[in-house]
Amino acid sequence: MSATPAAPPEPDVRLDPRFSDPAASPASWADARELIETAEVFWLTTVRPEGRPHVTPLIAVWHDGALHFCTGTAERKAKNLRDNPEVVLTTGGNSLAEGFDLVVEGAASRVTESAALRALASAYVAKYGTDWTFEVGDGVFLGDGHEALVFRVAPRTVFGFRKGDPYGQTRWRFPA
Repeated sequence: MSATPAAPPEPDVRLDPRFSDPAASPASWADARELIETAEVFWLTTVRPEGRPHVTPLIAVWHDGALHFCTGTAERKAKNLRDNPEVVLTTGGNSLAEGFDLVVEGAASRVTESAALRALASAYVAKYGTDWTFEVGDGVFLGDGHEALVFRVAPRTVFGFRKGDPYGQTRWRFPA
């Protein structure tokens, strides 16, 4: 008999009154997680060896309580992550008057286990379609003749910025 995996811990939720309308209330983590699960494009921020930020758009999937993304082994973000795993992933919209922006902070860790990679490969196809089909190699994704490293980012802190009326900033902090 196999054990059911434990549910991810619920975050501490706080509305920041400094950046929120007095009529605002905190957004729910369930709503924020749904936005993360359905967002098509994220902006990943990593740190270059000399300390400058590097930002690039990419696609990502939410699976098993974390965001996952992949990158070629020679790409700048892969090089940055070798020295510093701290990342920020953002998603949202360009409108000032409507929508909800999200900022996910955490540390990126490599995913190398075959079963986890197969599950993530399936998650990419389910979310983005067959143009994003990956084979699983020895600890990597394989696609178009190239290897891609796969990373997991369990959120440490997530910020949500509700735009429009009432505007509000919610913070979700996850237990260590």
